[in-house]
Amino acid sequence: AAAAVGLRAEDLAETVDTAFNGHVASQVLEEQKTYDVLVRFDDSSRQSLESIGNTLIDTPTGAKVPIGQVAEVRVDQGPNTINRENVQRRIIVQANVADRDLGSVINDVRAAVGSNVQLPQGYFVQYGGQFEAQEKASRLITLLSIVAIGGIFLLLFVALKSARSAVLVMANLPLALIGGVVMVFLSGGTLSIASLVGFITLFGIATRNGIMLISHYTHLMEEEGVGFRDAIVQGSMERLSPILMTALVTGVGLIPLALGAGEPGKEIQQPMAVVILGGIVTSTFLNMIVIPALYLKYGRASAAVRVRDYPSGSEMVTSGD
Repeated sequence: AAAAVGLRAEDLAETVDTAFNGHVASQVLEEQKTYDVLVRFDDSSRQSLESIGNTLIDTPTGAKVPIGQVAEVRVDQGPNTINRENVQRRIIVQANVADRDLGSVINDVRAAVGSNVQLPQGYFVQYGGQFEAQEKASRLITLLSIVAIGGIFLLLFVALKSARSAVLVMANLPLALIGGVVMVFLSGGTLSIASLVGFITLFGIATRNGIMLISHYTHLMEEEGVGFRDAIVQGSMERLSPILMTALVTGVGLIPLALGAGEPGKEIQQPMAVVILGGIVTSTFLNMIVIPALYLKYGRASAAVRVRDYPSGSEMVTSGD
């Protein structure tokens, strides 16, 4: 019917939209304020289906025809706007999360949608928003963590000139992770982006403690001629105070942040501080037990000396790695 009077579907839709929703034709300035001039049909033309159908619209030929003659007027349901993303229509269902972590909520939603919702053909569900950003950030941090561990190993290998010594230093990383995981569990079990950043920070702190021990063992053996076993004992005792002092100062500085749960502005700092604080505790104490024992068992081959124990003491003999 619309084509018979020269109207296209898009022209008819635009005319109806202007008639009933209005169109800003101009602006007026009054007392330093600007107001839009909205042009549309009066309210009586929109009160019923009959009045809408009898509304006259212009045609390209200049004639006026009622809307009911060129279109079907009825009450129906449909979206007032159509959103598209990647050339596909989309409908957004959004909600805010309170008193729970975002990951567990999404898991529950996925389970409920998968078991209770039958999607028509061609429809699919995609979870986005903050959850999508969090997933991307988690993947990036995981990748950077792997790169950081590889970089730490290379730097240790260059500094200590031994792959075995570098591995022994990095054995402290799991010790730091123990405390971080325990603190995450005690603080609610939410593994956020800030918590992951805290774990990466722990890598550097734990590695530093291992370097302080093993480098001092090497110094005692190479520069002062101390035997292998004695170097481990003496070096551990001499490095105990610096390691404890550094850990204590760092921990004291993190306590105010760790206790700031729920305070504005500490949404990122608090989870990160909790992870670092727990990792410092376990890595510091276990470092002084595990690293000397591992070096005593596996570090002899990588040391610059070979020790032969005698009943009266020890003798240093230089050997190759």
